[in-house]
Amino acid sequence: MSGRSKSAILGGIVLFNIVCLALPTVIVLLTSFTAGNIIRFPPEGLSLRWYQTLLAKTEYQEAFLRTLYVAMICTAVSIPAGTLAAIAMARYRLRFLAGLQVYFLLPFTIPLIVAGLGMMEMLISARMFGQLWPVGVAACIINLPFMIWAVAASVNGLDPDLENAAANLGAPPLQTFLTVTLPAVMPGVITGALLMFVLAFNEFIVSLLLTNARIVTLPVLIYNSIRSVITPDLAAVSVVYILVAAVAIWLLDKLVGLDIFLRSK
Repeated sequence: MSGRSKSAILGGIVLFNIVCLALPTVIVLLTSFTAGNIIRFPPEGLSLRWYQTLLAKTEYQEAFLRTLYVAMICTAVSIPAGTLAAIAMARYRLRFLAGLQVYFLLPFTIPLIVAGLGMMEMLISARMFGQLWPVGVAACIINLPFMIWAVAASVNGLDPDLENAAANLGAPPLQTFLTVTLPAVMPGVITGALLMFVLAFNEFIVSLLLTNARIVTLPVLIYNSIRSVITPDLAAVSVVYILVAAVAIWLLDKLVGLDIFLRSK
């Protein structure tokens, strides 16, 4: 097989993957601008009526703010927890390190429905069920490995001689951490924080189990709406998730750089 044929095959595979990944997003985006009363592709004309309808529904606005609050709580908790855990496991000779690494993988091995049920029972026993902030903490728990991996990639690329030099110059451990270690691993911290925010913003199963009718988040509200009737305003809501992901990627490119992010993986 010639080099030109290999390039054509690889190009075709890449193009196929791009189309498969982008097509659902394009369909949802175009459907949200339909002038009709049902979801149909191609749309029946173009209109902003469903965005106007969405802005008029206070339940969606309130659910969006709750989801934003949950994502912020998840991010705020994950930054110190994931950063310190990644640095400790990468830099220090910890006892039972292999056990800790397996322990941090448990959220991936335990089905989300099982983890959600366990968290629900715990919150009921602690009389905290029905509050919103535990949902953010729960989202952090199940997604924390992503934060640890993001920071660990930066820690592994950090030259230990930089920290040793700061220590030799008389800097105490806390000052060395704040002025040398933390700035060096900041790309991983930013990457992990943005990832945790997006994951918490999209979290459904745990949110479904840990919320009630009074404090539903946006994914749960969408699910409840789909169970009754599917209207184009739900496609307009889905565009919100597209915008959140686009903003996260833009911030990642501006603060870290997509080339650095991809190399760290």
